[in-house]
Amino acid sequence: MHQRALQIREQALGTGHPQVATLLNDLALLAEEQGKYEQAEPLYQWALTIREQQLGPEHPDMAESLNNLADLYIEQGKYEQAGTLCEQALRILKQALGAEHPEVAYPLRHLADLYMEQGKYEQAEPLYRQALRIWEQALGPEHPQVAHPLNNLAALYTAQGKYEQAELLFQRALTLREQRFGQHHPAIAQTLHDLAIFYQKQGNLSEAIALTERALQILSLALGDAHPKTVATRALYTQLVQERGAFATA
Repeated sequence: MHQRALQIREQALGTGHPQVATLLNDLALLAEEQGKYEQAEPLYQWALTIREQQLGPEHPDMAESLNNLADLYIEQGKYEQAGTLCEQALRILKQALGAEHPEVAYPLRHLADLYMEQGKYEQAEPLYRQALRIWEQALGPEHPQVAHPLNNLAALYTAQGKYEQAELLFQRALTLREQRFGQHHPAIAQTLHDLAIFYQKQGNLSEAIALTERALQILSLALGDAHPKTVATRALYTQLVQERGAFATA
């Protein structure tokens, strides 16, 4: 359906029209969600080029393209490229919309994700907190968008051994996502995956395995067995089962 809409817009408006860039961006998002990173990247870059040429390098739509491409690079482990794009998107949005606008929280969140992946927890925490505060004030504390910084802040606290703080945030994130998306959405699986690691670190392998099994079932049905998120969760499940076996043997 996206491809059909893209063809219509290109024929009616020309291949360099900003509305064409919007559809290219949507196609790229879809490809990224499916784990098709090699397909997503040129679509994001194409949309970025159109927006830069037609709207100018300081337009807020430029920030959306930069932010989405940065998210893709984080998924691929291209951290240096991702960091540059996040900072550029953040600067554009602050200048165009103000530092407290809800859109500003997206590059803040992705920059925090980048630092989290690199183990830079002290740099990631204030960015997650800032994104969380902006979205809670703009969208309300029960909005599902709030769940992402909650979930990742909880994962950060887990890595730091702050288990009491982490558990409260995980439960809140899981509740928000279940209320908004139901029981079988991939976003639920992400929280279950991270919560399983939380229980693993505390030695509760039975609970960790149960959560990972549930996450794996959701991801297999929603995204397929070959999706990177399914593969990562299956690897965690295998690790947990091996740990339980080794513990039982000991």
